[in-house]
Amino acid sequence: MSLQPLAERPRELAAMRRRAVRTRGARSGEPVSGARTRVSLWLPLTPVFWMLAPFVMLLAPLMLLAPPFWRMNPYATAYAVGRVLIALGGTDIDVDAPDARVRIKIF
Repeated sequence: MSLQPLAERPRELAAMRRRAVRTRGARSGEPVSGARTRVSLWLPLTPVFWMLAPFVMLLAPLMLLAPPFWRMNPYATAYAVGRVLIALGGTDIDVDAPDARVRIKIF
């Protein structure tokens, strides 16, 4: 049997310190070490694209001012870009970091 008090033994002291950090973090609202933060974001981009579509169609003739190499049908270009942006609806993006997990849902 050792004559040292319990708190002075290296192994028990380290365990007591870890336990104190865990409980202090849980009481203060800080994340506990080792726990991953989960964040979920919902981005309503499709309604925003629908609301901005008339402005894109109004500004489409400005593409006629582009240099001849870049010139194309402005309305066909606006429709093609709009189709791509609307197709993003329902996309789920998962970002996995060491201390956090982020899920982004585009609808």
